[in-house]
Amino acid sequence: MRRAISTFVPLLILTAACGGSADIEQEKPFEVTSSAPTSRPMPDDTKIMGMVYDNLYRVPDGFFVDDRASTPRSFSLYHVKDASNSFELCSDNVDEARGWEDADNASRSVQGVYVGSIETNRYFEFVRELSFDNDIGNIDELTSPGFARVFKCNHTSRDGVDRSILSGFAGQLNKRPLTANDITVFAEYLWQFTFFPQARKKVLESYNTEDADSFKQTLLLAFSTNQGTGRCDLIEVVEWTFSADKTTGNVSKSFETMHTFEAELVSATPRICD
Repeated sequence: MRRAISTFVPLLILTAACGGSADIEQEKPFEVTSSAPTSRPMPDDTKIMGMVYDNLYRVPDGFFVDDRASTPRSFSLYHVKDASNSFELCSDNVDEARGWEDADNASRSVQGVYVGSIETNRYFEFVRELSFDNDIGNIDELTSPGFARVFKCNHTSRDGVDRSILSGFAGQLNKRPLTANDITVFAEYLWQFTFFPQARKKVLESYNTEDADSFKQTLLLAFSTNQGTGRCDLIEVVEWTFSADKTTGNVSKSFETMHTFEAELVSATPRICD
């Protein structure tokens, strides 16, 4: 993805520019503040509609914010994937991860010049400076940074995941001891790499629950689909739940539509359709 952000963290780029792997950065604290009841009230349609049509709203307060969100320039951020493009690769060896990233860069339509690497508890990240042609639409700068990541297997493994399937196997969390916060970060971190074709897609809520065997994180989502000229938009409210087995760390996902209704914009004002 390429996007423009406003501020900058100079330490990360300065470290990467030295050309070697930086010291492991400790991940920023990201704590679950409360557990949701097992039966959570659904927001009313008016509130959902307002969030869907709000162009400035994307995710709720407290949702995971990536370290790269403060990059001031347009940038690319992605995970290196297997040959079938089904899942994000993982390795505990930086040289192996760098080899995969080199091959990935060579196969891309826009190749970058290697700048350096960053290492966190969750992944290796390789920084490149990307160059673009003058005739590419809406790109103000002809170069921008590209950040390519490879998960560390001792933290997160996505081997065998089919990213195109919304329910089923979602990977394995190998950090021990496993906590409720780990599945929260897993689900919210991966949201930034998830693609849905709907024009408007919003996270209404993100909440944590648990039972005797698993920690669960639910993303309450809203999608708006244009149904054609003269018809109202279809609003779908979905629970996407990620469950991590407390013992094995195996993660499964479940995608379930909870509610639908129709709405539209009338003179820039959202309105629920009859």
